[in-house]
Amino acid sequence: MTHWFHRNPLKATAPVSFNYYAVVTTPAASKICNDLRSSRTRLLELFTDLTCNPEMMKNATDSYFSLLQGFINSLDNSTQESKLRYIQNFKWTDTLQGHVPSAQQDAVFELISMAFNVALWYTKYASRLAGKENITEDEAKEVHRSLKIAAGIFKHLKENHIPKLITPAEKGRDLEVRLIDSYIIQCQAEAQEVTIARAIELKHNPGLIAALAYETANFYQRADHTLSSLEPAYTIKWRKYLHLKMCFYTAYAYCYHGQTLLASDKCGEAIRSLQESEKFYSKAEALCKEYGETKGPGTTAKPSGHLFFRKLGSLVKNTLEKCQRENGFIYFQKVPTEAPQLELKANYGLVEPVPFEFPPVNAHWTPEILAAFDLTKRPKDDSAKPKPEEEMKPVKEPDIKPQKDSGCHIS
Repeated sequence: MTHWFHRNPLKATAPVSFNYYAVVTTPAASKICNDLRSSRTRLLELFTDLTCNPEMMKNATDSYFSLLQGFINSLDNSTQESKLRYIQNFKWTDTLQGHVPSAQQDAVFELISMAFNVALWYTKYASRLAGKENITEDEAKEVHRSLKIAAGIFKHLKENHIPKLITPAEKGRDLEVRLIDSYIIQCQAEAQEVTIARAIELKHNPGLIAALAYETANFYQRADHTLSSLEPAYTIKWRKYLHLKMCFYTAYAYCYHGQTLLASDKCGEAIRSLQESEKFYSKAEALCKEYGETKGPGTTAKPSGHLFFRKLGSLVKNTLEKCQRENGFIYFQKVPTEAPQLELKANYGLVEPVPFEFPPVNAHWTPEILAAFDLTKRPKDDSAKPKPEEEMKPVKEPDIKPQKDSGCHIS
């Protein structure tokens, strides 16, 4: 399943030295700043390190975020914010809007932006792992879990931290609610794809597979609709991907629903369901071509080249032919003109985001160290003012070579 998932680029950021010179009045306070700088650098390096795994990522994020919390929260667990919250200017680009960064002098902006990249890393890790030849059951579970973790991070940022920003997110930027919602929904939909592949592999009840496919198609439709009011120049490629996945899983739903109808001796309705499946599969094929030709941010997925994609085409064709044969020999039922209404509800296998929490303030932060930051000694002419017009180099992400397609078998 290499390149089965569309991935937008990582956010780029300007280096942060955490050097405050006259403001920092003790060696212990200076060490905190050095630790912040090194842990931030380490975390940024891991985003593009192909050897990085979730345990390494968790350790690096806990290390940096626990130190950064001292710039955000008071040390006595009160609701009061840290006096250091606005000491540093941070710059971050957006996943869709090119190389011109947004800048805010606010540690909460840094916390959210870095965590956003962590969530993106989990989606890219899942995509990379899913692309392995002969993926094992444990690896499939890790893909599933990584996507749920990513959804949980995005959800936590949306509900608990983005509302705390002094400067609200601009329209079409990553931290705007429509973008965050689309990322959450896409992660859930992709995790459910793993569930569907597993259910098909184990030959579960066609009714369950149809319901899961229908719910997944609805997820993709919701994500696409959420992006519909944003600037097409930035979102058109992403939306093509969401639309083609919606058509693909709608085709799956009608195909397996047709099997359920045939098993209930409703051969005429089964034929109509399979005809609808054929229609949506053809739409998905056409959209794959359109998506591949559409310019826009992100890596280009290649679903139509996958055995998992092609298998559905064969399944629809063979099942429809079988239904038509059975109807000609046994049932002699009229084929309805209207496609059956899919009112399917999956009772099992639906994906919920894994709840996420930031680590508490690092134990190295003490009242004495906080007091050692003397803000009265800040230079009057602060040279770290935002310059959002400056372009920033994109993150150089590793190129993942497609492997031989295994057809998404989970052994």
